[in-house]
Amino acid sequence: MNNRFKQTMIGLGILLYLFSLCEPAMATRIKDMAAIQGVRSNQLTGYGLVVGLNGTGDKNNILFTRQSLTNMLKKMNLHFDKSQIKVKNVAAIMATANIPPFARIGDSIDITVSSLGDATSLKGGTLLMMPLKGIDGNVYAIAQGAVSLAIPAGMNDRNSHLLTARIMDGATVEREIPFHLDGKKQLTLSLFRPDFTTARRVGDTINAALGEGIAKIVDAGSICLNVPESMQQEHVAEFIADVEGLSVVPDTVAKVVINEKTGTVVIGSEVTISNVAVAHGDLNVTIQGQQPQYLMELPGASTIGELVNGLNSLGVRPRDLISILESIKAAGALQASLEIL
Repeated sequence: MNNRFKQTMIGLGILLYLFSLCEPAMATRIKDMAAIQGVRSNQLTGYGLVVGLNGTGDKNNILFTRQSLTNMLKKMNLHFDKSQIKVKNVAAIMATANIPPFARIGDSIDITVSSLGDATSLKGGTLLMMPLKGIDGNVYAIAQGAVSLAIPAGMNDRNSHLLTARIMDGATVEREIPFHLDGKKQLTLSLFRPDFTTARRVGDTINAALGEGIAKIVDAGSICLNVPESMQQEHVAEFIADVEGLSVVPDTVAKVVINEKTGTVVIGSEVTISNVAVAHGDLNVTIQGQQPQYLMELPGASTIGELVNGLNSLGVRPRDLISILESIKAAGALQASLEIL
């Protein structure tokens, strides 16, 4: 048995092993499948300066960096012409952050800073105090701190991206985003992956556990929750926790995902194949129907696992398997959606 055939068998063996793990869908908590509408993070952005760079900052032709530094120094009662300023140790940056729901004044959040000018590295820099604003123009956090590039061990600067950095807990929340739960009579539960069958299962599970009429399906991605009257004033958060703790078996879509660059094939457990015959190079495959003895037969509605198992026994390479699956889909015999990455 040559090395190429061994590699083929190993590759397809791994694929079969992964497929064998595709058991029927397990129950999943509602909190992992959906979220209460309106309870989400919000994006913040801001403009600032990173100082303390070792000659890797913006060049003097980046006018907004010089202007920003001049304006900052003027606020400190230092007045001089901006043409006298050298900014090789300073870089203009944009900072971004997500403020989570229910964040309170004084909480810390992580931020990301990215170079705006022609700096070559932000390594060793310190972000000066700057405001982070929301889409409404209000300041919701103040950021400051030493930047971290998080260069992996053993990797030199030349092979790393040096113009984007993180500051853990680099901003402090100064304004809260108002969102009040108490007093709400209705809430909307939004599924991360809209599906009518899953939505119905979620609604039925909630009604069975918390009372008939609590949940009503609106569409494939939304379920309306009627908060019990006894919990509307001070216990809405507890009601949400009760809903999130319930488990539901989500419905799955028959799907095959192929990454042609790596030769990876991921197959859903619901995928089946109708009657079809395939000839690929020196290989001939027939699913159902009459065929010569040298063709491999699989009954109609065979699972994709049975097909892969049969192809594996014939020594089919992963790349050939991808071509066969694409051809079966084109013939209308693959009862699943086919996504190529």
